[in-house]
Amino acid sequence: MKIFNGKKISEKIIEDLNKKISREKITPTLAVILVGKNPESELYVKNKKIAAQRINLKIDCYKFKEDAKETEVIKKIKDLNKNPRINGIIVQLPLPKKFNTNKIINFIEPKKDVDGFQQINRRLLKNSQPYFFPVLPSAILIALNSSLLSGAGIKNFQNKKIVALVNTDIFGETLKNFFKRTGIEIKCFAGKINLSLIKSADVVISVRGNPHFIKGEMIKEKAILIDAGMKIILDKLRGDVDKESVAKKPSFITPVPGGIGPLTVALLLNNVYLAAKNYGLRNQ
Repeated sequence: MKIFNGKKISEKIIEDLNKKISREKITPTLAVILVGKNPESELYVKNKKIAAQRINLKIDCYKFKEDAKETEVIKKIKDLNKNPRINGIIVQLPLPKKFNTNKIINFIEPKKDVDGFQQINRRLLKNSQPYFFPVLPSAILIALNSSLLSGAGIKNFQNKKIVALVNTDIFGETLKNFFKRTGIEIKCFAGKINLSLIKSADVVISVRGNPHFIKGEMIKEKAILIDAGMKIILDKLRGDVDKESVAKKPSFITPVPGGIGPLTVALLLNNVYLAAKNYGLRNQ
């Protein structure tokens, strides 16, 4: 079984970013909106800040209590859209259930939507060039391409059954459209899980945040497992795949931690750099 090293690839991205930002003498700035208490979101923001400090990229965090009004969050986004010092804006997901996630994200200016999930960027993704490619799908593609090079057994993804288990239809649509550009067809499923479908899949991508729900008996021999789930239990980060249960059954797996997570952080910071370079003002 081949194990993906997302940390190693992310380090290379961060090193390259450091050189570019130093050479161009800019200070890209990311605004992060955090609503309510969510341990996974707080960990993700912490990891972004640690990486950003290494490359002269600034992160401003705006925190709202869980009982904040939706209009307060939207007003902050509108203010940040107008602020020339801010190059990128993300709303850390998931939001508390009372919030309309799609509505809130769609208030982000497309040229500052460095996560790539705003509706204009999602629409452009289908048949044109978005301002930014979505971060998490990009990280998943890097992992899949790495599986081809690793000798895991699959030489290409043509005519392969690829299943993605997602927690929202918005992400499923974005993931599917992103991969369609590369000629890879993915079937995305939110909600109820079809076990027979997973069992027959050559590649299983899981982005549910449902710790250890994928067991060994649910996948076929030599399947490729892309684990992009993240949940903190007893102060330990866990993925969607039960590593002990699957044992050596898959031919390739992305671990949690150290797999998709650090790669998404690096790709996000790269998008912030691109926002500063392509659309922002020289702010130093």
